[in-house]
Amino acid sequence: MVVAVMSCFVLAALAPPLHRLVQARVGWLLALLPAAVFAFFVAQLPALAERGALLQVLPWVPGLAVNLTFYLDGLSLLFALLISGIGTLIVIYAGGYLKGHPQLGRFYLYLLFFMGSMLGVVLASNVVTLFIFWELTSFSSYLLIGFTHESERSRKAALQALLVTGLGGLAMLAGLVLVALIGGSFELSELIGLNLTQHPLYLGALTLVLAGAFTKSAQFPFHFWLPGAMEAPTPVSAFLHSATMVKAGVYLLARLHPAMGGTQAWEWLVGGVGAATMLLGALLALTHTDLKRLLAYTTMMALGTLTMLLGLGSYLAIEAMVVFLTVHALYKAALFMVAGALDHETGTRDVLQLSGLARRMPLTFTGAAVAALSMAGLPPLFGFVGKEIIYEGALAFSNLPWLVAATAVAANMAVVAVAGIVALKPFVGPLKETPKAPHEGPVSLWLGPLTLGASSLLFGLLPALVGSVVLVRAASSVYGEPLSFELALWHGFNLPLMLSVVTIAGGVVLYRYWPRLRAALASFDDLMGEEPRRIYEGLLEHLNAVAAWQTRTLQNGSLRRYLFLIIASTLLLTGVTMLVKGGFGFPEVGAVTSYASFYEWVLAILCLLGSVFVVLARSRLAAVAALGIAGYSLALLFVLFSAPDLALTQLFVETLSVIILTLIIIHLPQLLRDDEMHDSKRPVVRDVSVSVLAGLLITALVWSVTSLPLDRAVPAFYEANSYKEAEGRNIVNVILVDFRALDTLGEITVLALAGVGVLTLLKLRASAPNREQRK
Repeated sequence: MVVAVMSCFVLAALAPPLHRLVQARVGWLLALLPAAVFAFFVAQLPALAERGALLQVLPWVPGLAVNLTFYLDGLSLLFALLISGIGTLIVIYAGGYLKGHPQLGRFYLYLLFFMGSMLGVVLASNVVTLFIFWELTSFSSYLLIGFTHESERSRKAALQALLVTGLGGLAMLAGLVLVALIGGSFELSELIGLNLTQHPLYLGALTLVLAGAFTKSAQFPFHFWLPGAMEAPTPVSAFLHSATMVKAGVYLLARLHPAMGGTQAWEWLVGGVGAATMLLGALLALTHTDLKRLLAYTTMMALGTLTMLLGLGSYLAIEAMVVFLTVHALYKAALFMVAGALDHETGTRDVLQLSGLARRMPLTFTGAAVAALSMAGLPPLFGFVGKEIIYEGALAFSNLPWLVAATAVAANMAVVAVAGIVALKPFVGPLKETPKAPHEGPVSLWLGPLTLGASSLLFGLLPALVGSVVLVRAASSVYGEPLSFELALWHGFNLPLMLSVVTIAGGVVLYRYWPRLRAALASFDDLMGEEPRRIYEGLLEHLNAVAAWQTRTLQNGSLRRYLFLIIASTLLLTGVTMLVKGGFGFPEVGAVTSYASFYEWVLAILCLLGSVFVVLARSRLAAVAALGIAGYSLALLFVLFSAPDLALTQLFVETLSVIILTLIIIHLPQLLRDDEMHDSKRPVVRDVSVSVLAGLLITALVWSVTSLPLDRAVPAFYEANSYKEAEGRNIVNVILVDFRALDTLGEITVLALAGVGVLTLLKLRASAPNREQRK
C-alpha cells in the first residue's frame, strides 16, 4: 500500500519531463500507473476475504505515536478502487482535453499529486497521517482549480475552495485529536472498535469533526465553494467532484460511524444537514443552464444524500450509502467528461445553445444517455438499484420515515429532470449553430464516458458482480458489524418501486416545465446559491481590511516599532501575569553578595557601563565599541562560570558583530544632535521607560528562578542519556543537535531564509543602476 500511494507522488514529479519527451501520448503513458494501482487493489480481494483487513505500519515519529500506518478494509478498498479506476480514465481524458496545452506536464503533476494524496486519505490509519494527506488534497485541489491562473475567476475559486476546506481541516484536526485522546489511541483501526459516544468530550469532538467533513463535502451552509470550483478544467471537475475530494468528508463520517454514530446528536446533525443539502442541491440545479454547474449542484445533492444516509445509521441506510456512492461515482464522472467533450468540440457548455448533436457526436451521446439513465434511476442501470435501496433506507428510519422518504423523492425528481436536461437538450432536436463546428472528439474524450456507462449497465444487470465482492465488505466496515445482503435489479412490486415510479413521473413533469421553473426559482438561487458566496466574500474583504490595518500599525517597516511592540508585549503578558499570580521571588541580599566574587562584580559593572555608553554615545562607532565592551565582559563571565564553549561562541559573535557593524555604519547618516531631537522627546522617554522596565523584568525573572530549589531531574536525564542515546559526550552539543534537533533546524532555516532575503535585496540594488542605464 505504501508503494501504491508513494508511486503517485514519484510519477507526479516525472510528469513534466515525460510530457516534454513523448508530447501528445503522455496521457496514455501516465495512465499505466493508476491502472496498475487499480489492479493491485483488485488483487487484494482474496486477502481481505481471508483476513478481513490489512494493516501496514512504517514508524515515522514513534515518540509522538505518529506512524505511516495504512489500513485496508472494505470501505478503504471501495474508495481506492474508485480513485484509481476513475483516475485512470481521467488521466487519459486529460491528454485529449488539454492536447497542445503548453503546461500539460504541470497539470499532470498536480493531478497525480492529488491522486496520491486522496489514496493516502482513504488508506491512512493514523489520525495525524490522515490529516497530512487531507491537507495535501486541499493544496493540490487549489492548484488544479486555479490551473488557468491567468483567469481572475479561477484564482478566486481556487482560493475560496482552499480557505473553506482548509479552515474546516483545522477544526477536523482538533476533533481527531480529541477522538484520539478519548479512545486512547491515534490509530483509526483501533478507534473504530470502540464506543466513544459516552465520553463527556464526545459532542465537542463530533462538532469539530463534522466541521471538517461538511466543508470538504460541500454540505450546507458550506456548499457555495463547489459551484465556484467549476472554473477548473473539466478533467479536474470529473475527478475531484465525482469520486474523490468532495467525498473525502463522506469517507471520514463513514470511517468514524462505528465509534461515533448511533446517537441523537449524530442522527440530527449528520442526517439533518445531509437532508437539507440534498434538497437544496436538487432545487439549485434546476436554476442553471451551464452543464458543469448543473452537474455541480447535483453532486451537492448526491453528497447530501450520502450524508443523510450515514446519519440515519440503520443497516439498510448504510447499504444504500455504499451502493449510491458507487452509482454516483460512475455516472457523475461520465457526465462531467461528456460536458467537457461538448465544450471542447462545440465551444460552449450552455444547454440553451446546444441541440441536435447526436448525429455529429454519436459516441459521446451514447455515453451521455447511459450515464443520464443511471442518474435518473431507470432500469436496467445500476442507478435504479441504488435509488430503490435509498428509499428502503429512508422508510426504515425510526423517526419520521415518511418525511425523510418524501424529501428523498422530491430531490430525486429534480435529479431526473436534470438528467433529461443533460442527456436530451444538447443531443436531441434541430442542430444549432455553435462557436465551433461540432464533431466527434478523439478516443480519449469518449472512452471514459462509454467505459463508465458500460459499467453502470453491467452492474445494473449483474449487481452481484460488485455487491458481494466489494460493497458488502464496505457496508460492514461502515456499520461496524458483518452485514450480508444481495443486490438485485428486481425486488417485486413494493413501496420503494411505487416511489420510484412517482419520482420518474415527477421528474418528467419538472423537465417539461423547466424553463418556467427556472425563472420561478431565480430568487431562490440568489438567496441560497449566491448569498452564501457574497457573505464569504464580505467576510474575506473585512479580514483583508483588518490585515491591512495590522500591517500599517504593526509592520510598518520601522525596526524601533518592532522592538517596542515585542518588548512591550512581553512586559504586559509576562510581567502582569507574574504580578497577579505572585510568581516573583527574590533571594536574600546577603546570599547574593556572598555568592558573587570580586571578579564577577567587576565584569558585571563593565557590562552595565558598556550598556550605558551605548545609549549615550554621540557616534555609531563609539556605540559599537561600547557594545563590544559589554559583550566581551559577558564572555569572560562565562569563563568564570566554567562555560568555555559559551564564552568562545560569545567571543566569535562579538568580534563578528563589531566588524560587520563597523563596515555598515560608514554608509549610514550621522546620529541626530540634541538640538535636532527636540521633537522626539516623547518617543525617547517612552523607549527609555520600556527599556528600564524590560531590564527590571528580566532581572526579577532571573532572581525568581534562582531563588527556587534546584531540580536535578532534567540535568540528570541529559547526563544519563546524552552518550547512551545520542553518542555524544558534550551535553550542550547533544541537546542542540539531537534532543532539540528540530528546534535547531528551525533556527538554521530562519537564518538561511534571512540570508537569502539579504542577498536578494543586494542583487536588486546592484541591478538598479543597470536598469536605469538601459532606460
